[in-house]
Amino acid sequence: MGAPSVRNVWCRRWWDHACLDCANLKRLPTYEVSPRQYLIAVGVGVGVATAAGFVWALIWNAIHFLLLSLLIAAGIGYAIGEVISLSTNRKRGPGLQVIAGISVVVSFAVYYLFVPWFSFYTIIGLALGILVAIARLR
Repeated sequence: MGAPSVRNVWCRRWWDHACLDCANLKRLPTYEVSPRQYLIAVGVGVGVATAAGFVWALIWNAIHFLLLSLLIAAGIGYAIGEVISLSTNRKRGPGLQVIAGISVVVSFAVYYLFVPWFSFYTIIGLALGILVAIARLR
């Protein structure tokens, strides 16, 4: 490690790269998501959400158990978060978290099309599903 360059002569701690010029800061590759990967994430998220909402409605029509909605919604959130992560090469970040959260809401909308009844547990399950999907991409 040599002396500071002409550009950062005033860097006082040049020997341990303390200034922004010396540090050469870059984002982690895990959080660098391209627009193409965002499009892939939207497509995969909406596709999985549609299928999961349909399955959620089928299970609900077969078994009327209120607490089951909590488990199904959490499972849907996990599945959506995991599939979005896999489809974007394990990328993470706030943009993908938003896509996953909206996908869980789409899943609930598809469920509500087939089962136009919901309870407090269903809303809590929706919130739980959103939190699980977001945590999967954090």
